[in-house]
Amino acid sequence: MHESADTNAAIWKSEEVVRHWVAEAEVQERRRQEQRRLMAILLPFGPDDAFTFLDLGAGTGSASAAILQLYPRSTAILADFSAEMMRAGESLMQPFPGRYRYVEFDMTTGGWPAELPAALDAVVTSMCVHHLTDERKQALFAGIFEHLASGGWYFNYDPVSTDDPAVRATWERVADLEDPEAAHKRRHRTPEQHARWENHVRYIIPLDRQLKYLHAAGFQGIDVYWKKLENVIYGGYRPA
Repeated sequence: MHESADTNAAIWKSEEVVRHWVAEAEVQERRRQEQRRLMAILLPFGPDDAFTFLDLGAGTGSASAAILQLYPRSTAILADFSAEMMRAGESLMQPFPGRYRYVEFDMTTGGWPAELPAALDAVVTSMCVHHLTDERKQALFAGIFEHLASGGWYFNYDPVSTDDPAVRATWERVADLEDPEAAHKRRHRTPEQHARWENHVRYIIPLDRQLKYLHAAGFQGIDVYWKKLENVIYGGYRPA
């Protein structure tokens, strides 16, 4: 069977799509504040510690903002491949002058920018790893491990899939009860919206497979630190 082309790159580099996404994200981010804060708290630093972290696939910087706010002496490197998304992020990052910088990085190709530090104190990803093929997920986890300092942690906040139809139906039923508006939108997508959605979710995989990828990359302390329906926060650290 011929597989349709992956259009994610074109989607996220479109000014119109990013503008629409930012408007939608403002609503979604209000629901994600608890998870953003939890991922920041999971980092093993004190309030006065100075450290540098990398936010891969940072988008407009929501994950970075939560960490920078909690740790006043931290510094963020936000990596994204969409110039439109980085421009949109400048607004959200205004409260943190001098404490962050954007770096262009395409996670689908694997080449790490030379301007990234060789040993990072921490790495986070959120709502982006699911855009990658299995091969690229494995390569990304290996690359993150290589760029972490000893004892450095990596956390990912992302959706997962399930092979169990009963679990999938339960996730959808509960999600619809909690957000009837989203349920209505899902049931009334235009053909274009449906095609975009199918392209968006095509690489989402079960949780256990992703944890195996972390183990294979060399991480320890691997756990699922939060889970609600299909959304999870998992992570691990690079041992000494």
